[in-house]
Order: sequence, then structure tokens, then C-alpha cells
Amino acid sequence: MRSYETLVDATNDLIKRGYTANLSLDGDTIDDKAQNIHMSADDFEIDEFYRFEGASNPDDMSIIYAVSSPKYNLKGVLINAYGTYADNSESAIAAKLHHHQVSDHLHGNDRPSA
Repeated sequence: MRSYETLVDATNDLIKRGYTANLSLDGDTIDDKAQNIHMSADDFEIDEFYRFEGASNPDDMSIIYAVSSPKYNLKGVLINAYGTYADNSESAIAAKLHHHQVSDHLHGNDRPSA
């Protein structure tokens, strides 16, 4: 499992490893706006994720996901808040993202399964 000091370090390393699409969470889809791609929960996999807490403010928390989609032949990075500023969406996308976080903690893993 890789370890990163900052969100920027994680982002830069994932980009170097081919996760070049800049993804965003938009309701019920994860989007690559540059390519006009809108992925539902069944269209992507979460390959890795890393959590970060702000050095000066514990409420400033974010998580970075390394996302891949064989269907759309893309690999990208999705950065999302968790904790106080989290998107509390009830969408299938949010459920899938949350499942990977909770599942690993319940099973005592510090990293997502490959």
C-alpha cells in the first residue's frame, strides 16, 4: 500500500500511473466532463483510495479515489470531501464509494482490495 503525505502527492502519483481523467461526482454519475462521459455505479471500479485530514482543520477532510472504467477505457482521479463537508447523497454512486471505505475498515484492512 502506498502512503502519501498530502493530497497533492497522491494526485501527482496517480496521474503518473495513468489516472489522468479529472473526474467529478455529479448526483447519480461520476463524470469526465472533458470527454462528456457520465458513468453510473456499474460503469467503474475503485482501484485505490486515500484519506487526508487538513493539517490546520480536522473538518477539512478529503478522500481521493483512483477510478477505472473498462467500459469507457479510462482511468481517473475523483477527489471528494468526507466528514463534515461530505456529500450525503443517497445515490448508488455515493453508496458504492462509501461501501469501499466501510468494507475495508470492517475487515481490518488499511487499503482497498485489489
